[in-house]
Amino acid sequence: MQQPSAGVLPHTRTRAVHWISTAAALGAVVGGGMLVQPAGASPSGPDTAIGAQSGGETAATTAPDPEEAEYPFDCAGVPVLVVDHAPADLDGDGRPETVALVRCDAPGGNPPNGVYLLSAGTGAHAAPRVAEAFVEPEEGLVVDGLEVTDREVSATLRGYSDDSVPRCCPDQERRVSWRWKDGSFLKYAAPPPGAV
Repeated sequence: MQQPSAGVLPHTRTRAVHWISTAAALGAVVGGGMLVQPAGASPSGPDTAIGAQSGGETAATTAPDPEEAEYPFDCAGVPVLVVDHAPADLDGDGRPETVALVRCDAPGGNPPNGVYLLSAGTGAHAAPRVAEAFVEPEEGLVVDGLEVTDREVSATLRGYSDDSVPRCCPDQERRVSWRWKDGSFLKYAAPPPGAV
């Protein structure tokens, strides 16, 4: 049996197991610190987030209310009607957005639709702002079947082949989707009906 050298107590000698344990504990602390982010931080970074805000704004915890937003619609004195909406965090930054399907609240016909992405406004009581327009009313389209998932918005767009087609009865349709990728939305369209 080996005797301890003079002045060194047997329980204070360093062994390989002590160094391995110390390294593992230090690795756990550093690794845990990398996983914990400050409030408002996002993995996609502030420049690629939909609702990126400056000035240290607190991240919104609830999706924007589509009834409180101002839409780029000219309804000639008729109110804007929110037909459908869905909350989602499309860019994965931890701040929920709202996708809203809106149109003028006209008494008859098929008024053109708009599909907008809303992000939280800046300030404590600011109205939601339009961050992205997927469909504008100027396109003259009617939107059906709006669906929102983690990173994708999809809908069926109905339109008219020419001005002689009655506004009650769109004669063209196509399923489209918008996917968040690399800091922007990319539009994907299904082949038109009858295409091979």
